Amino acid sequence: MRAVAQRVTEAAVWVAGRCVGKIGQGVVVLLGVGDEDDAADARYLAEKIINLRIFDDDKGQMNRSLAETGGALLVVSQFTLFGDCRKGRRPSYASAARPDTARLLYELFIDEVRARNVTVETGEFQAMMTVNLANDGPVTLLLDSRKFF
Repeated sequence: MRAVAQRVTEAAVWVAGRCVGKIGQGVVVLLGVGDEDDAADARYLAEKIINLRIFDDDKGQMNRSLAETGGALLVVSQFTLFGDCRKGRRPSYASAARPDTARLLYELFIDEVRARNVTVETGEFQAMMTVNLANDGPVTLLLDSRKFF
C-alpha cells in the first residue's frame, strides 16, 4: 500500500457537489492499494500513520502523533498512487489492485484506524472527488508498506 499523508489544519472531500467527509486538525491520507498488498499492509500503514510524530509539542518540535493530539484522519482512495510513469507519457496502472480487492483493504485500513480510537472521515471509493485541504507546515510524507517489510 502507498500513502501520501499530509498534516492539515482542515480538510474536506466532496462528491457531486456534496461534502462526504470533513475534518479539522489532523491528517489527510491519500491511500493506494497495490496488487500484491494484503491485510498486513493495511495494518502496518494504519499503525504507522497514526503514530507518526508530525505534530508540534509545547516546544514547537514535531514530537506528537495523531493519536496523542486527538486529531482526525480523512482517508481518500487514490489508485493513481500506483501509476507507473517510467515509460511513455500515459501512466500504467497495472500494479494497482483490482477494485474489489482494493475496496476490502481500503476498508480494513479505515477499520484499523478506528480500532485505535482515531476519528476517521472518508471519501467515496471509486468516485470522482474534490479534496480541499489546508496543508499545515507544509508536512507531507510518502509511505509505502512494501519498502519496510
